Amino acid sequence: MARRSFWKGYLKLSLVTCAVTMEPATGEGGKIRFHTLNRATGNRVEARYVDAVSGREVREEDEARGYELEPGRIVYLEDDELDAVALESTRTIDIDMFVPADSIGSIWFDKPHFLAPADEVGAEAFAVIREAMAASRMNGIARLVLYRRERAVMLEPRERGIVLWTLHYGDEVRPAADYVGDRPARKPDPAALELIFELIEARMRDWDPSMVGDPVQENLRKLIAARKSKRRAPAKRREEPAGEPAPTGGNVISITEALKRSLAAEKAARRG
Repeated sequence: MARRSFWKGYLKLSLVTCAVTMEPATGEGGKIRFHTLNRATGNRVEARYVDAVSGREVREEDEARGYELEPGRIVYLEDDELDAVALESTRTIDIDMFVPADSIGSIWFDKPHFLAPADEVGAEAFAVIREAMAASRMNGIARLVLYRRERAVMLEPRERGIVLWTLHYGDEVRPAADYVGDRPARKPDPAALELIFELIEARMRDWDPSMVGDPVQENLRKLIAARKSKRRAPAKRREEPAGEPAPTGGNVISITEALKRSLAAEKAARRG
């Protein structure tokens, strides 16, 4: 049985158009998920809408979308009114503009998706758009209805395909100044900076997906397997990392001294 595509539509740049398919680049299909159950019966618990004041269940036909202008004053919006302000086409990725690839900070990125040509007819047009973006180091910006919302998206050429990122809206990303404040930046001690460089170099590795594995999921699988065989999984002791003393409230040391000890521990670990 052929796998059903997550999304099918068209990629358009001026008069160049090609059919494309899109799939989420990430997923949580392998994660363990729990159900909320009635312990007395073992049956699953259903979520239902109830009136916040009366406590009575609300029928689906009585549900409505509204925006509260002020306490007690609500504007109701119908589905056809919401559809009227949406994009005209929900199946066309029309590239509006291009921006330098390194000009968008990663803080704007939301969800990645793989974009690929849907058939051989559109493969050439797709390849031309992708290669031109890669050669010019430009990423495309477009808008698209996805996950029931109109979203700004960025198209990034990668290998033989294109990665489509949904982007956060401008009012969703908080200004960095709100977080770091307006305090003047402190100039780091040159000796401490040099030790940090050494520590970074000592911990340099080639990227591997195993670096971002999920140990909690593995522990959950062991726990479930233990319950399946009707025995309790042994409690896991939390151990302090080797070579790193447990933090205490006293004996404050300088950052330089702490870095020297860290480097000594790194070198000892490598020799071991």
